[in-house]
Amino acid sequence: MLIPVSSRPSTRTIDYVGRFAPSPTGPLHFGSLVAAVGSFADALHCGGTWLVRIDDVDQTRSIPGMAQTILEQLECFGFRWIQAPVQQSARKDLYLEIIEKLLAEDHAFGCRCTRQDVLAAGIRGAAGPVYPGTCRHNQLPPDSYRTIRIKTGSTPIRFNDRIAGELVQNLFHDVGDFVVKRADGYAAYQIAVVIDDHLDHITDVVRGADLLASTPRQIHLQHLLGYATPRYAHLPLVVDSAGRKLSKHDHDRPVEKDQALHCLVAAWQFLGQKIPQHKFVDVEEFWSFAARHWSIKKAPATGHYFESTETQNPLF
Repeated sequence: MLIPVSSRPSTRTIDYVGRFAPSPTGPLHFGSLVAAVGSFADALHCGGTWLVRIDDVDQTRSIPGMAQTILEQLECFGFRWIQAPVQQSARKDLYLEIIEKLLAEDHAFGCRCTRQDVLAAGIRGAAGPVYPGTCRHNQLPPDSYRTIRIKTGSTPIRFNDRIAGELVQNLFHDVGDFVVKRADGYAAYQIAVVIDDHLDHITDVVRGADLLASTPRQIHLQHLLGYATPRYAHLPLVVDSAGRKLSKHDHDRPVEKDQALHCLVAAWQFLGQKIPQHKFVDVEEFWSFAARHWSIKKAPATGHYFESTETQNPLF
């Protein structure tokens, strides 16, 4: 499990490259806007640069045309990025090449186990079912395995999260050997995002807390591949009144472009940030204020159901 070790670490502002990486499974909703606001504001405040990447490695879930819809939403909300967004699907062959390299170096192995097989083993960790190591030493021929898994070890993975503080996880006991090439032939998200952040020279990842538990797996892959580890900050999640995380895939409450300024202020408030007494004239004034006043130390560590103080009604 991820275990808190100490209080939040200090910040730095040198050589900052951040990113926002939405999946094209639906239009942006308030939860994804919160993640984008936190990421962009942090980059602005640190005097860094900011990129947008389209995380469409899972092409079975991607909706045609949705990437462009998301980019248009971001532009309307005043987000600015320094280069053309990269799509993960353009790098799919590179992901598979690197997976094969890990396999050849004995950092990975072929596995024929299904999800049902893993569940049937009955080993549970803090993050869910733990792979029992069934195929780890079998050296299966390529035509007989379904997935490729990365070998994990018992050495704890430690990292400082700028919001959650210092965390530690034993991957072997809590997760087990995890999938990097899926049964459908696609690279898994865990390795795709690690390769992307390396290629894009990302120094700072500010994203939703739903990915906090994935971070030790990504750091493990960074170590195996000889990549630098970026700083991480995991923002609180927006949940609905039933406590469920909002989802683009389920078309949960997309934000409207004609309400851009209102939604930006609401996201800023959700993140615990200072609200000026005067109303903003436009999104440009909002971002100018955000660049000066953003404080990641004020961001709450847990998500909640959000009500706008302006309307006293649920925003989504």
